Amino acid sequence: MKTVKLITLLALFISISSCSKDNDDPQLLQVEIDSVLNLHAPQEGGIDQMGNPIPISGEFTKFDFSTGATTTSSTEWDIAFRGTSIIINGGISLGTTDEPERTGNAAAYIGTGTMAGVKTVNTSYLEQDSVNGYVLSNWYTYAGPPTHLISPTAGKLLIIRTRDGKYAKIEILSYYKDAPESPDAYSNEERYYTFNYVYQPNQGETSFE
Repeated sequence: MKTVKLITLLALFISISSCSKDNDDPQLLQVEIDSVLNLHAPQEGGIDQMGNPIPISGEFTKFDFSTGATTTSSTEWDIAFRGTSIIINGGISLGTTDEPERTGNAAAYIGTGTMAGVKTVNTSYLEQDSVNGYVLSNWYTYAGPPTHLISPTAGKLLIIRTRDGKYAKIEILSYYKDAPESPDAYSNEERYYTFNYVYQPNQGETSFE
């Protein structure tokens, strides 16, 4: 009888211990899927009507994946936009006027595929901004005259490691206000980003599923 009780107590202990371990396992946060419409990225300067270059300046519009919103914080941002320039909060400044200081450890690369098809981050591709240029400088295609259209290059995604070691992927849909299906560089306002993104809020998790 004592043996039966001992076996029963032992089984109960193992069961409780197992449940306790299961409860101690960290609960992963759900991957976030969202979109941004008309993120305004104005700049001063560029090219005048005579084709002469004018020094570019103006504040970058900063975006924070953890809040899913733009921010004016000097430190709590992951990616920022000014004109066609996209920078990350990692590496060092290229030295352009009004470029913010990098205070985080963000890195990035331009991936190939679709939002559904790119399921994980290839960490060996990650790079940071430097004096040699911005990692995400080749996200678009410029058509030149006569249309002068700026279009997100098809099949290109921005893969981001955030300032604090999390991951996101971005599909830029349009550079023109309200994301017109057939934009006209002469009549549609430019420097308004519309994009889809997926954010992996769990530290170090490289999967977007």
